[in-house]
Amino acid sequence: MDSPFHDAKAKLGQAAKILKLSDDVRGVLEYPQRTILVSVPVKMDNGHLQLFKGYRVQYSNARGPYKGGLRFHHEVDLEEVKALAFLMAIKTAVVGIPMGGGKGGVQVNPKELSRGELQRLTRAFAHEIENFVGPQIDVPAPDVNTTPEIMGWIMDEYSKHAGKKTPGVITGKPVKQGGSLGRDTATAQGGMYVLEELAKLKKIKPDETSVVIQGFGNAGRTFAEIADKQGYKVIGVSDSRDGIVDTSGSGLDIKKIGRIKDKTRSVGNAAGSNVKKVSNAKLLETKCDILVVAALGGVITKKNANQIKSKVVMELANGPISPEADAILKKKKVTVLPDVLTNAGGVTVSYFEWYQNVKKQRWSASQVDRKLKKTMQTSFSEVWKLHIKHKVDLRTACFVLAVKRLAEAVKKKRR
Repeated sequence: MDSPFHDAKAKLGQAAKILKLSDDVRGVLEYPQRTILVSVPVKMDNGHLQLFKGYRVQYSNARGPYKGGLRFHHEVDLEEVKALAFLMAIKTAVVGIPMGGGKGGVQVNPKELSRGELQRLTRAFAHEIENFVGPQIDVPAPDVNTTPEIMGWIMDEYSKHAGKKTPGVITGKPVKQGGSLGRDTATAQGGMYVLEELAKLKKIKPDETSVVIQGFGNAGRTFAEIADKQGYKVIGVSDSRDGIVDTSGSGLDIKKIGRIKDKTRSVGNAAGSNVKKVSNAKLLETKCDILVVAALGGVITKKNANQIKSKVVMELANGPISPEADAILKKKKVTVLPDVLTNAGGVTVSYFEWYQNVKKQRWSASQVDRKLKKTMQTSFSEVWKLHIKHKVDLRTACFVLAVKRLAEAVKKKRR
């Protein structure tokens, strides 16, 4: 079975071929610049010392400081982190922000830790990597199971090491600690700006368009709220426990579902008359115009790709569609809006946060939103032109755009 990193390199190879990239430049882009493996000792509440594995892969800084999330998950491994670091280098290049690509994580199930243990783990990990990060070196951010509070702990730990308060070392912090306004909604809002551009080209009318969203966490729920507000008919949503589908034809009451989710921790409890409970697997197969995949990676595979009944699949999660499924959807003439463009609103506003920190500025929410909208619109336009020019799908067009920019930066550095 191919690894995530193998799949990512295959897309690089495809783009390199289209661009007629030289072997030496392609060789530079095929491997990370630095891989950091650390053992993180943490004193647990019971007094025992436990060791955790930590990772940070710094893939490319050809276009600027490494940039990418830190995840706390029991299945984190080097192969996954390496692939995600590469995709971050692609993502920052697609949206044209002057940063590179990195990714990191700790192999842990944070739900099994007390708050004190979680804080000690975070600070110990920050201490282990403090010589490899910094505002002009590597700027981590939140990812799976990491929060603004955790980012604040890392900033505090690094600031002790630097001997001064250094908010620019990390993004996704609480606003009071230098975080940017608009960061919490950036992924979903950026995705909507991409969808709006596609809607103009394909003459999609929101009030005539049904939407299903897998994932009701930060990105999925926010996207559901934005789509609902703009008049789209959201007919299905799901969280990690259950899915629900509207059977009335009028769409779900997203505000009500949000309240039920907050109260009971499951959207499934919103089931009732005209709202049917379904599994996550069945939700993906619901007939709709737009399917938004906003939960985990690898949920659309060769096993279920033929059952997808939507005209557009939008990736708000990282890597939700396998390469085999991608090929099947292409054959079915399904438009796939790829993650390296569609969910890049998050890293775009992360870059805005970093910029505000290092320049000692503070932007209003409307300034952030205006800059985000312009970035996503411009990026979509550039990707679409390459999609038409090279007669390739949008994912390949994204890679062509990003690899071209990375290659130019690599050549410039070598002069």
